[in-house]
Amino acid sequence: MTGISDHPLRYALANELHARPFATIEAPCTAAFLAVKPASNAVGRDKAEDRAHLLTLLDRHGGAHPAPGATHHGADLGRYHLKWESHTEFVSYTAYEPSASDHAFDPRSYEVFPADWLAAAPGVRVTSILLHVDFIPQAEGRISALLAEWFVGDSLAVSRVLDGAAIIASDFRIDRAGHVRMAVFVRRGTGARRIGRIVQRLCEIETYKAMSMLGWARVRDMSPRMGALDERLNRMTRAMTSVDAPAEETLSSLLEISGELENVLAESSFRFGATGAYEAIVHQRIEVLREERFEGRQTWREFMMRRYDPAMRTVKSAQTRLAGMADRAMRAGTLLGTRVDVERSAQNQKLLESMDQRADLQLRLQHTVEGLSVVAISYYGVNLAANLAMPLAEPLGLGRTAVFFLLTPLVIAGVWFLLKRIRNRLSGGE
Repeated sequence: MTGISDHPLRYALANELHARPFATIEAPCTAAFLAVKPASNAVGRDKAEDRAHLLTLLDRHGGAHPAPGATHHGADLGRYHLKWESHTEFVSYTAYEPSASDHAFDPRSYEVFPADWLAAAPGVRVTSILLHVDFIPQAEGRISALLAEWFVGDSLAVSRVLDGAAIIASDFRIDRAGHVRMAVFVRRGTGARRIGRIVQRLCEIETYKAMSMLGWARVRDMSPRMGALDERLNRMTRAMTSVDAPAEETLSSLLEISGELENVLAESSFRFGATGAYEAIVHQRIEVLREERFEGRQTWREFMMRRYDPAMRTVKSAQTRLAGMADRAMRAGTLLGTRVDVERSAQNQKLLESMDQRADLQLRLQHTVEGLSVVAISYYGVNLAANLAMPLAEPLGLGRTAVFFLLTPLVIAGVWFLLKRIRNRLSGGE
């Protein structure tokens, strides 16, 4: 088809669906699995360090290098076939040894990863697995004896999977060599690709189980802090019901608690989200195995239900509790803020009333001052007018007292009229 342009990500997105093909595994064999994750800020890690560490291993065994920017790679390392994958928070290495060793779960199978190379890893081990793959013996009863020898009975989970194509078993414990043991017995004639899918799903179940348990560890570390914040929040909400409690101080303390809760939420939001995603992958990988009970033993699903699911419910409970505390703090802050606004409005009303009273007193004082001003000005005005009028009053036979008597009302009326006119002009100008 010509004449149309492809979306720039079309091929990349299509190829992503096929980016991590299952390995092709012939039974019997041994698989050594390793997952490495930086202790902190795994998402923001420098993936060039992961690639450099992989190249060191490939160069040591003479393996081919991956393409630049590759997120998965397969290479032959002598008697091993290596599969490398880069994930959001970790990288994984799986080395398949075509022929099983004489002794199942022999730690020497892990020698494909040299000790000095492991010590130089750009991170820490999340999990490591020794996985033994063999055919189902003609006498299936022998499987129970082998499982009793290899695993701890009270933790052992065993089941038939994929319509009886294989029997899988593990106790999910870490052995003395530091690895989780898993056993797979496949029916003769089972295809190599199906065996590869089974092995990869088992490794994914263990890896994502370990990764999701990091969320449980985070919750365990957060619990004391969450408890302290919850108690402080309860004290603040109880203080809100007290009339004597200063609302503004309570609001300030409540805002401090709310800020701490938001900080805790921000710090844990990624881990909570990742834990939920990893948990979903664990259950999905178990679901596609289509388990059937083997000799009355607990299945992998039952093991996860009894041992794993409670930890995940703890994480979800903590997430819900933290979100609920943040909501409570927000609602309490809103209510307390309303109370503070009401109290401030009442204070402002009282202030306005006191200002009105002061204005009234000031007006009265002004009237008093004006009255005194009329008297004072009139006093001086009468004396001045009398002095001016005396030369004219003497020819008329009027004495000084009579002059004062006649002029005083006139001067007072004139002064009062002038002051009133001045006050009216000033009021009109304002």
